Amino acid sequence: MSHDIDIGTGTPAAVRIGGVDKLSLLHSLRLHGVQLNRAADVLFQHRHFTTLDQPHLVHIAYLSVADLGFSEGATYQQIAARAEEAGLTECPLELGPHLRTQFPGQLEAPAIAPAPIRGAPHGSITIASRPLDDSELTPKGFYLRRLDGMLWLRGYWSPPEHVWAASDILVFSRNSTAI
Repeated sequence: MSHDIDIGTGTPAAVRIGGVDKLSLLHSLRLHGVQLNRAADVLFQHRHFTTLDQPHLVHIAYLSVADLGFSEGATYQQIAARAEEAGLTECPLELGPHLRTQFPGQLEAPAIAPAPIRGAPHGSITIASRPLDDSELTPKGFYLRRLDGMLWLRGYWSPPEHVWAASDILVFSRNSTAI
C-alpha cells in the first residue's frame, strides 16, 4: 500500500523530529516562511503538545483514505484502525511542523477547484496523530498545504463522526528510531 499520486517534489520518506523545544520549532517555521492559522497556534500553546528531547528519524507513509480500503470515505477512528492493521501507527504531533520545514516542494493547491463537501482542503496532507484531548475546543491535529505560493502548517477541528473523503491524504508512521 503506497500513495501513487504526485504530491510534490522531494517528498520525504523519513522525517527527523525531536531535539528541539516548541519555541525553537516555531522559530524554525518562521525562518522557513511557514504561515500558521489560529488552530495551529492553539495546538502550539496546548500544554499536552510536547516535543521529544532526543532526535528521532520517523519513516512515514503517505496514504489516501481509499488506499486504506475506504472508497466511500471513513471516520478518523476507522482510518487509524485500518492503518494499524497494515502495520502503521499515528505520528507524534510534532511531526507536522518538522515535515512542513522538510517538505517545501509540496504541490500548490488547485486555485479554481471548489471546496470539498467533506474531507480535507484540496492539496492538503494531514498528519495522522492522536488528539491532545477530547475537548471540542482543542484542534485535532495539523495539515500541510501550499496555497498562493505560501507554505502553511494549519491546525484543524474535526468531530469524531466526521467522514474523511476517499481522496484525503494522511501521513502515518512506519517506524521510528533514535538517532
